[in-house]
Amino acid sequence: MQTKQDEVLQIFRDGGALLSGHFLLRSGLHSAHFFQCAQVCQYMDKVTRMAELLIEDLKGYGATTVVGPAMGGLVIGQEVARQLGLRFVFLEKIDDKLELRRNFKFAAGEKVLIVEDVITRGGRVTEALQQCRAHGAEPVAVGVIVDRSAGKTTFDVPHHSLAELSFPTYQADQLPAELQGTVATKPGS
Repeated sequence: MQTKQDEVLQIFRDGGALLSGHFLLRSGLHSAHFFQCAQVCQYMDKVTRMAELLIEDLKGYGATTVVGPAMGGLVIGQEVARQLGLRFVFLEKIDDKLELRRNFKFAAGEKVLIVEDVITRGGRVTEALQQCRAHGAEPVAVGVIVDRSAGKTTFDVPHHSLAELSFPTYQADQLPAELQGTVATKPGS
């Protein structure tokens, strides 16, 4: 029987979305592996399937809204919301910080799910949690497609991921020999 993780990794492999090379991650770390979720998210049948898998863990929290941090959480967040019959709003980057805009509002204590594509250290999810609280919402859980920290990243609400992997990441001054002398690219999630 195939696990959720195996199925998701196969979706990424089949979609050419698990890349190898030298990459500079949003976290500022370097890696020889990159999950380019946009390659998978262009196929709605794949998005539908990943959302089906993710909502198995998210449906019991009593949320009324799904929040997706831009850009990674937009497609998967909207599909999770659609399948759960919930409202969807997104946070967007302004000067590289997430903000609630476009006249989106939360009711006081509104229960929200944060849905993201990939996390390495969880910086965007932490920002999303802070933004939701700053605008009166109550985050109840986080769902992600891929957790690159292999489950080491934690939040102050329950966190669920479809795949937990640990591809090594490196500071710029601590690159392994195979990455030294190569140019790091930022292909975008």
